[in-house]
Amino acid sequence: MQKSTLNPNVLWPWTLILVLLIFLPFIIPRFYTYILAVIFVTALLAMSLNMVVGHGGLFQFHHAVFYGVGAYAFALMLMKTAMPMWVCFTVSPFIAAAAGFLIGWFCVRLANLYFAMLQISLGSLIWAIAFRWYDLTHGDDGLHGVPIPDWISSTSGAYYFILFFLVLCLIAMYIIYHSPFGTTMQAIRDNPARCSAVGINVRRHQLTAIVIATFFAGVAGVLFVVLEHSVFPDLLFWVLSLEIFIMCLLGGWFTFAGPILGAAVTVALRTFVGIYTEYWTLILGILLILLIFFLPEGVMGLFQRKLRNRRYEEGAPGKRRHAQG
Repeated sequence: MQKSTLNPNVLWPWTLILVLLIFLPFIIPRFYTYILAVIFVTALLAMSLNMVVGHGGLFQFHHAVFYGVGAYAFALMLMKTAMPMWVCFTVSPFIAAAAGFLIGWFCVRLANLYFAMLQISLGSLIWAIAFRWYDLTHGDDGLHGVPIPDWISSTSGAYYFILFFLVLCLIAMYIIYHSPFGTTMQAIRDNPARCSAVGINVRRHQLTAIVIATFFAGVAGVLFVVLEHSVFPDLLFWVLSLEIFIMCLLGGWFTFAGPILGAAVTVALRTFVGIYTEYWTLILGILLILLIFFLPEGVMGLFQRKLRNRRYEEGAPGKRRHAQG
């Protein structure tokens, strides 16, 4: 059984990166601070998807709808009610998780492609409600001017706020991945029939994973509103779900940090290549094709494989001497 404690060998590089990210806004222009904040939000969303796709083996092809539910819930509560910001911030991810439970309850009864098609259908229904209910959501105009408190309304304030909750969520995800529940989900991903045969309730574990993942997607949606002060129906559209899925593939969907790298690359392409051409998705598509053919485990997956091989080669002579002795 894997321990759910943080490995010191894993902790120190992340600590170094965190210290660098804390000081970066003091030395880079505000525009790049904003881009980093966008990467943080997108990375959290991609990480939440990878909990059920890469580590759970579920065909969650419309994950962005829960991102949008969290964002809309937060924005509407701030604009339509007198509840404090922290109450709205706390409640919104649970609303996204409730939507995940409702949709997941139906979807886990199906498998593979049928699971994906039903989720896309139900997710598209929520998108249609947000798009058509003009009195509440303002339709395709979206909600703008969401009243965000002054201390996080600036770019730097939003940056540190988002970074703080990103770190908290990453720690929680790491613990979940290395818990007995996370190990069970990986076993279900590899062989659900055998897990069911040994007494594991596959559907209950899958539904729990969906609820947890959609909760983190809701957190990402809330952080998006904090950064942008607005929300619009495109956040619930299936095209964004496909983009997030590509991030997981690009970084390595069987790794922990792979989606973070995939999100960073995708946002960078969209931002900097998009300055020169609107066809930045063509470059992303070419990269994806090359990855599928030559690097199916993703960039981080390649690094992990090389690291495992090196550790095995370093430990192999000792193992042979032990066997000979």
